[in-house]
Amino acid sequence: MKKIIIIFLIILAVGLGSGIFVYLKAVEPVKAAEKKAIEVALKETRLKEVDDFQLYNGQETYYVLKGKDKNGTAIYVWIPEKEGRIIVRNVKDGVSKQEALNKLKVEKNPKEIISIRLGIIEKNVPIWEIYYRTEGDLINYYYVDFETGKWLKNIENL
Repeated sequence: MKKIIIIFLIILAVGLGSGIFVYLKAVEPVKAAEKKAIEVALKETRLKEVDDFQLYNGQETYYVLKGKDKNGTAIYVWIPEKEGRIIVRNVKDGVSKQEALNKLKVEKNPKEIISIRLGIIEKNVPIWEIYYRTEGDLINYYYVDFETGKWLKNIENL
């Protein structure tokens, strides 16, 4: 009986160790992108403190940071993965995540909100991208202009 318990514990330890190794290898590129984005933002923008980091994969990849400047003003920073212009906006100068979500709920009937995140679409326009499901489990994307709160486009029934 002791042999079976020991063998089970060894298999469990190897499986757990393998799972942790695979997870760490999987998040390594994201952590490297976050480190790079923070370095660029601290050097080239007025960002002084970072609170949040997200990756946005649209037509191009952007690193989106939320933080504060030296005056404590909350700001967002959009940094293109490749070449391009860095965009900085005060949080208070745009619509909030909740306001973007409310706009979607007024115009559409989402069954489930999967994610809401900041991004960039054509012509360097900062947006809120809302990824949601409708009845029938169809996948949809809804884009709200960060600065004006206006609907820009949607992709439906995927």
